[in-house]
Amino acid sequence: MLQNIDKILEEARQFKAETKKEIEQFRILYLGKKGALSELFKNFKDVPADQKKEVGQKINQLKQFVSEKIDALQAGISEEARTDDSRDLTLPGPPVQAGARHPISIVRNEIISIFGRLGYTISEGPEIEDDWHVFSSLNFPPEHPARDMQDTFFIEKDPDILLRTHTSSVQVRVMEKESLPIRTISPGRVFRNEAISARAHCIFHQVEGLYIDKNVSFADLKQTLLYFAREMFGKHVEIRLRPSYFPFTEPSAEMDISCQICGGKGCNVCKYTGWLEILGCGMVDPNVLEFNKIDSKKYTGFAFGMGVERVAMLKYQVKDLRLYFENDLRFLEQFKAAY
Repeated sequence: MLQNIDKILEEARQFKAETKKEIEQFRILYLGKKGALSELFKNFKDVPADQKKEVGQKINQLKQFVSEKIDALQAGISEEARTDDSRDLTLPGPPVQAGARHPISIVRNEIISIFGRLGYTISEGPEIEDDWHVFSSLNFPPEHPARDMQDTFFIEKDPDILLRTHTSSVQVRVMEKESLPIRTISPGRVFRNEAISARAHCIFHQVEGLYIDKNVSFADLKQTLLYFAREMFGKHVEIRLRPSYFPFTEPSAEMDISCQICGGKGCNVCKYTGWLEILGCGMVDPNVLEFNKIDSKKYTGFAFGMGVERVAMLKYQVKDLRLYFENDLRFLEQFKAAY
């Protein structure tokens, strides 16, 4: 048996390997369940008692040598040899899905960029507000329907604490704290108690603008909005202003743009009028200025507000508002190019 161990040891010393596969074959040959060492241990019981010590030491030395030989071969093998020969390293790797911004974020950032070029700063405020900043300071009378539970999510009563229904509340905070002149936009999320449908949602995003200075006119408002419309939708876009009513502006108007789908000729989207409503605007009511301690005889201003989802719907011709909130990758992946 001692001679057999010496023979196996010599064979192990002579072994050379250049690939991972050859090293694994060597390991199985000597250390596998049916390998040489397993056979030696199995026959160890037949060794005479006076030789067991010497034979046992030899077997352990052989096992240790083989283990160290395997470690040395694995450490010395080149990276090329260790690579699985069955792999084609010239093949491209697995595809990596590239992400993109949400379409609402894309449009919001574009609106901010357009007004930024006109010198408008960005202002933000809390989504949970009080009655003064959302309604009273903006000339909403006590009986105005917007104060009703049907339109507003109230959190507390006496005093009223609610989820803001527009980002005009941020404009009030700007008028309270900042010095004149003021030229700012207020992007943010707003909440209204409305039924969710293809055209409406209880959560949406707004960008509202405010400009207050000496000798600000309605002509300034019109030219600002015309510049915005053409930067957002293209140089060919036309606008029109229709008289309207808002508690915090006087005079007030709603702005339409020429339909982007039919080119103003009339289609089912624009209800065959050739125009699509996009935002509300007007000159800041003198009462709002006085409420916020601004001299209405010395200063004038204009304000406007638009829904980001509405602008995105027109820009990308999306017909269902709910798609923006469902996080369906099939829908969102279409906007990678826009980003």
